[in-house]
Amino acid sequence: LVGVYTNRHGERWELQLKGSGKTPYSRNGDGRAVLRSSVREFLCSEAMHYLGIPTSRAASLVVSDDDVWRDQFYNGNIKKERGAVVLRLAKSWFRIGSLEILAHSGELDLQRRLLDFIIQEHFPSIAINDSNRYLEFFSTVVSETANLIALWMSVGFAHGVCNTDNFSLLSITIDYGPFGFMDSYDPNFVPNTSDDEKRYKIGNQANVGLFNLSKLLQALKSLLDPRQKQLASQILEGYGERYYSRFTELFKAKLGLLGENEDDNYLIAFLLKVSLLC
Repeated sequence: LVGVYTNRHGERWELQLKGSGKTPYSRNGDGRAVLRSSVREFLCSEAMHYLGIPTSRAASLVVSDDDVWRDQFYNGNIKKERGAVVLRLAKSWFRIGSLEILAHSGELDLQRRLLDFIIQEHFPSIAINDSNRYLEFFSTVVSETANLIALWMSVGFAHGVCNTDNFSLLSITIDYGPFGFMDSYDPNFVPNTSDDEKRYKIGNQANVGLFNLSKLLQALKSLLDPRQKQLASQILEGYGERYYSRFTELFKAKLGLLGENEDDNYLIAFLLKVSLLC
């Protein structure tokens, strides 16, 4: 994270470098990025923005003189590639994993302070002194995550690695890795060649979203009283309905369907099945 920039419209953006080298969070990696993946992230994040899908943005791409060694297809064939650094922007880079790791390590005071900061900075509709603020925060994230994944599905976008560390708390598309767009409808489409079990296939994205939100709830439970925990569980149970409602709304718009008709859902399902057979 380089810093925070406020533009002339008063919008606050966090600036982050991808591929600039090792950080404390690089694990065993070299912290570098190759040119091909950097170009893909730059182009796709901008394309997603202009498709109207919440996303991080790309400000610049600089080619590096450093050589980077990568096994592109995870088949043991390691090759030397040209490195690059992307300057990317988002309103926030906090993820579900940001809270999950603190809860897992028992750093509950830090978790509470971080969550209060996130709410104060990025959720203006939630009063910071409201005793139900964490519950309202969770409800918002559940709703907006359902909306985001429905938007992904509406354009045939598969993220590729939908773990909790790649799911934004602001429900924006972040960390463009082995993503892809379907050329033709296939719910088993997997853009990630290392995903042998097809966990993150495009047809499973909504389910993975639910799994990640359940992990968020688990991380928040120490901050909730018994009544709030029960309400939060009910909110999570409503995720599927919220997703399906938004998915239907988007596909009806694509088909030009007006008003409400009980046969709309059948028509959408029928057309998707026909597309699969073609």
